[in-house]
Amino acid sequence: MQNIHEQIRIDVDKLLKEWDESGHVHSGDLCVIGCSTSEIIGEDIGSAGSEELASILFEAFDTFREKTGIQLIFQCCEHLNRALVMERDTFETMTFPPVEVSVIPAPEAGGSMATYAYEHMHDAVVVETVQADIGMDIGDTLIGMQLKRVAVPVRFTQKTIGRARVTAARTRPKLIGGKRAHYD
Repeated sequence: MQNIHEQIRIDVDKLLKEWDESGHVHSGDLCVIGCSTSEIIGEDIGSAGSEELASILFEAFDTFREKTGIQLIFQCCEHLNRALVMERDTFETMTFPPVEVSVIPAPEAGGSMATYAYEHMHDAVVVETVQADIGMDIGDTLIGMQLKRVAVPVRFTQKTIGRARVTAARTRPKLIGGKRAHYD
């Protein structure tokens, strides 16, 4: 039987390869990741967080960041009102920076993934909300509130990481003007 951690690596690598090939990932994009490591192992969200799984995922997403030039942002759980962890460099270069908040994520209040990201980013900052260009929701963590309008689903053939469902989205400007309007 294959090791669960190896299967997680395979699943996330397949997903990130598909996402890269989708044409919807651009250098500089703000990319929000919501993740329940509990759901990945088949447990209820928030009940069995895993720093070990968070490290596997963080490594994969960080490699993806290096390859694509995206800016990673990790969503905390509902106990921190879904605040977000990002690099201070990202925060400081935003045209309309979000509101910084004073909190340090912990596994029981923030979640294992956001906690791991906070501890392993170069200079992490936590903010209240963002308007990201793209995002991935691993285990029904509800990242929609962190995406720009209009969010459009991105469909993958790899639909899970471990036992957690994965939903991804990109955003686009609103289409206005009706049938006389012209769009690219």
